[in-house]
Amino acid sequence: MRCLEVTGSEASPGVRLGTAPEPEAGARQALIEVLAAGVIPTELRWYPTWHAKAGEPRRNAIPGHEFSGVITALGSDTNGLKIGDEVFGMNDWYADGAMADCCVAPVSALALKPTRLTAAEAASVPISALTAWQALFDHAHLRAGERVLIHGAAGGVGTFAVQLAKLHGAYVIATASSRNLDFLSKLGAHEVIDYRTNRFEEKVNAVDVVLDTVGGDTLDRSWGVLSPQGRLVTVASSAENSSDARVKNAFFIVEPDGTQLSRIAALLQDGSLAPVVDSVVPLSQAPDVYSGKLKRQGRGKIVVSVTSEKAQLRDAESKTARSYGAG
Repeated sequence: MRCLEVTGSEASPGVRLGTAPEPEAGARQALIEVLAAGVIPTELRWYPTWHAKAGEPRRNAIPGHEFSGVITALGSDTNGLKIGDEVFGMNDWYADGAMADCCVAPVSALALKPTRLTAAEAASVPISALTAWQALFDHAHLRAGERVLIHGAAGGVGTFAVQLAKLHGAYVIATASSRNLDFLSKLGAHEVIDYRTNRFEEKVNAVDVVLDTVGGDTLDRSWGVLSPQGRLVTVASSAENSSDARVKNAFFIVEPDGTQLSRIAALLQDGSLAPVVDSVVPLSQAPDVYSGKLKRQGRGKIVVSVTSEKAQLRDAESKTARSYGAG
C-alpha cells in the first residue's frame, strides 16, 4: 500500500512517500480503507513517533493519527461495528497512523461518520474535537454559567472548544488575531480579544477556566486571571517538559475515545457543531504540508485526501490494462 514514512531523526525529522505491507486487524481492531486523514505537522517530533510504548526505537513510522474511512475487516470484539461502516476516529499513538491507503485502529476509538460531513471534514475532527472535549469536561470540569478563557481560539482545538463551551452554557472569552474576531464571534464567543493589540490580563479577570493551546508567555500570564477556584488546562506541547509542577499538572494529551466521539458526531450531524477545514491535498503532496512548503491559507486544518488519488491511479492502471488487452 502507499503511505508516508517518517524519516531522518527525532531532532531533524522529515517524511517521504513510500510503500508498506497492508496491516491486519487484530483482536478489538478494525482495518480501515482510509478516505482522508488530518495533518498535525508537530507529530513528527512527538515521542511515540520515534519510540514504541516499551521505549524501544521505531523507524519509518506512518504519521497522521486521525482519519475517516470504511471498515474492510474486523478482528474479534467488534463493538457493534461491521464491515462497510463509514467511520472516523484515531489510531493508537504508538502505532502507525492513517497517512496510507489502509490503517488499523482500535474499535473503541471509532465512531460512525456523520452522514452530513464529507470524508475530509470528518477527518479533521477527532484529535481537535476530542482534545477540546476532554480539556473542558474531563479535566477542567466546566459547568454551565462559568466563564472560560480560550487561548488560540481560531486553531484546530480552539474552534471546537469555543463551540462546545457555548453549547454547554458557558460564557466564552477567546483570544485570537484581529482577522479572526468576527469568525470567532460567529462560532459563539461572547468576547474576542485581539492578542496583538491587547494584553488579555488587562481585559479579563476571575475566570473559572483557562484552556491554553499556545503555551509560553501566554500560559505563564494566565495563572493571574483565574478565580480562587479557577482551573487551567493546557495542551501546548511546550508544557509537557516543564519543570513547573503547576504546568505539568495542567498538561494532558488527548486519548482516543469512541464513546465521546459518538457524542461529538451527534452534534455534528444535527449542525450544532461544525468542523473547519483549511484545504484538502492529495497524499502525494502531504510531504510538502509536513515540511511547511504547503501552508494553511486560512483557518482550520489541512486534510489529506487518500482515496481521490487512489481512484485516479486505479483508473490509470485499468486504462493501461485495457490498452494492452486491445493490442
